[in-house]
Amino acid sequence: MSLPLLLSFIGLCLVLSLTPGPDSFLVLRFSIIGRRPAVAAAIGSALGGIVWAVVVAAGVAALLEQSATAYRALKVVGGIYLVYLGIRAFLEYRRNRGARAAELAVDAPRAGVTVRSAFAAGLLSCIFNPKVGLFYLAVLPQFLTEVTFANTLALGAIEAAIAAVEMVLLAVAASRAVTLLRSPRVRDRLEQLSAGILAALGIGTVSSAA
Repeated sequence: MSLPLLLSFIGLCLVLSLTPGPDSFLVLRFSIIGRRPAVAAAIGSALGGIVWAVVVAAGVAALLEQSATAYRALKVVGGIYLVYLGIRAFLEYRRNRGARAAELAVDAPRAGVTVRSAFAAGLLSCIFNPKVGLFYLAVLPQFLTEVTFANTLALGAIEAAIAAVEMVLLAVAASRAVTLLRSPRVRDRLEQLSAGILAALGIGTVSSAA
């Protein structure tokens, strides 16, 4: 790949990384709980992009482009997973509503929310989003002078790295902003809002697949 093509691809990734999506809202949701879960969700989502890059590089993602049934099936699964995350977030809010202010520290994840579970949520959210695979399938070849497994995977890794940096910065900034909101009532409202957004995104995804 030539340097101008590489720079163009990096510029495109930077622009797209600033566009809000399910992964961004998921990171924001975990940033309300704590900095470490938010960063873990961001890294998990970025690694999900690597998984899609491997799939596309191997040519499997072409199935999603050619089979409307396969695309809809994966989209429904992803939408249901987002609804599940939204419902779980709301239930966690209800369970922790009476927690003391000391338990709301940004680096002390609440009960039931661990760094591992946040990482898994980010990873699965990205894997169950077929639009990521179709993006790689449609865009990556445009920036390759020779389409090979290694070259495609390299561009996928670049895109995932840029997305990881953007979402980690988002996680840190959001968690610091939440730290400034010392009122438990305000924080509870933010948790309710983030849970509702995740559920709405999931319902919208399932509806569009139908």
